[in-house]
Amino acid sequence: MIKLQVIGNLGKDALVNNVNGRNVINFTVAHTERFKDAQGNQKDKTVWVDCAYWTDRTAVAPYLKKGTQVYVEGQPDVRTYTTQDGRNGATLSLRVLSVQLLGSRGEGGGSDSGSNGYQSQPSYAQSAPASSQSANDLTEPLDDLPF
Repeated sequence: MIKLQVIGNLGKDALVNNVNGRNVINFTVAHTERFKDAQGNQKDKTVWVDCAYWTDRTAVAPYLKKGTQVYVEGQPDVRTYTTQDGRNGATLSLRVLSVQLLGSRGEGGGSDSGSNGYQSQPSYAQSAPASSQSANDLTEPLDDLPF
């Protein structure tokens, strides 16, 4: 099995489709790498990955908005094609096994949202159960911290 891991930003809002009675969430992830060419000029190369997440857990779809940074992993598939003018092309697609929300573009990219301009969002894959103990039920003094 080949596994591909991608961290990038969503190019547009995710769409939930129903294909033959199964739910699929379709979205695109862009990853940009910066490098210097042989002449020392700064260059950007963006790779777009078409993602298909076949799942009944479509609750994550409303959070997959344009600009959201995500981590996705799954099985890659490269498809080649010929354009109408005869040029060859290829697309990279991913059959997603898991998706994790990393953050979203903050309004204005202020310093409160971190140095990368992203605001933290909860992970869809790591939802923790709510604690049954409230802050008023604490019996230990607050100044006896374990660190």
